[in-house]
Amino acid sequence: MLKLSVCLLTCNSSRLLREVLPPLLRVADEFIVVDSGSTDATLQICQQFGLSVHHHPYTAHGTQMNYATSLARHDWVLCVDSDEILDDEVVAAILALKAGDEPDPACAWRLPRYWFVLGEEVRTIYPVSSPDFPVRLFNRSVARFNDRPVDDQVVGFTHSARLPGFVRHDTFYSLHEVFSKLNSYT
Repeated sequence: MLKLSVCLLTCNSSRLLREVLPPLLRVADEFIVVDSGSTDATLQICQQFGLSVHHHPYTAHGTQMNYATSLARHDWVLCVDSDEILDDEVVAAILALKAGDEPDPACAWRLPRYWFVLGEEVRTIYPVSSPDFPVRLFNRSVARFNDRPVDDQVVGFTHSARLPGFVRHDTFYSLHEVFSKLNSYT
């Protein structure tokens, strides 16, 4: 039976946080929130859910996730962004994984992530196709995020499997945010 530390990155994440937290709390044996300077209601929402927040300046996504996993008490970690909402099928699959025998530490699990832009599901938003299947559940003693400033990913595992279900990646809620992100790729 594995114990799972959930690692969540936040920064001005109040828009979706009340939807993001409940499914994660169902699977978490430990919950780590790392915030990089929220000025909205993010910290208050975390407090309402009984979560303590670690503050860490943001340099890159992978660096921030590695900081979060370094705080974990358990080797198995689930790393999620504050705009990703797990459905019941993903939660059930994680709970079944936790209830079974200890998995191979070199195995990682990929989340089925469906992208929503301006509230609408999309199939492609450069450079990503939807759904994509990023590794987000892994053993931190074997794997970690690389340090790429754009399009980081988990490295170090030897094999992976896909979890069933649907993760709603509700990103880009304004045109300004869309163009800002696209400009970061150029």
